Amino acid sequence: MSDSLQAKHGRIELVLGNIVEQAVDAIVNAANTKLAGGGGVDGAIHRAAGPKLLEECLRLPADEEGRRCPTGDVRVTGAGNLPARYVIHAVGPVYNERYADKARRQLREVHERALAAAAAKGCRSVAFPAISTGAYRFPLGEAAPIALAAAQEHLRQATSVQLVRFVLFSPPQLEVFRAALKALAGPEGV
Repeated sequence: MSDSLQAKHGRIELVLGNIVEQAVDAIVNAANTKLAGGGGVDGAIHRAAGPKLLEECLRLPADEEGRRCPTGDVRVTGAGNLPARYVIHAVGPVYNERYADKARRQLREVHERALAAAAAKGCRSVAFPAISTGAYRFPLGEAAPIALAAAQEHLRQATSVQLVRFVLFSPPQLEVFRAALKALAGPEGV
């Protein structure tokens, strides 16, 4: 099952599947600040990529608390055994209702920065998970429009990126993203 939306300089696509199986130039990892693997998408990517991914992550500079990537930012590594060329490690925000505006801003920024990093590496295709919507508790209904709007905005400019794919792991996730994509397209589309 696939849904897509044509943008000025590319296409946004929604698919039900597993991000580690995506044959794209770059996949985005919903990483933690230490870039040391973890659960959910992060753990799945590290397991599928093999030990080279963790070794490369651990070579990145860390601060005094072991953080290799601050919230809202990204780091790029090779992809190990994955079919992609690169992994863009994106640290999304932990959602807290009290600081919801800050979390929304950071979620938008992490998508923008991941797309900019993909373009800087000359990537034509990039696959995203639903960043911050698992253990970081960002409400899926709020995250989907933020993620899709960032992709649409990026595709309004001419960069190497021509396909932004959101890989949703469950049918309910896909349905939320599908509704957000339909709202983003509006009556006239993009």
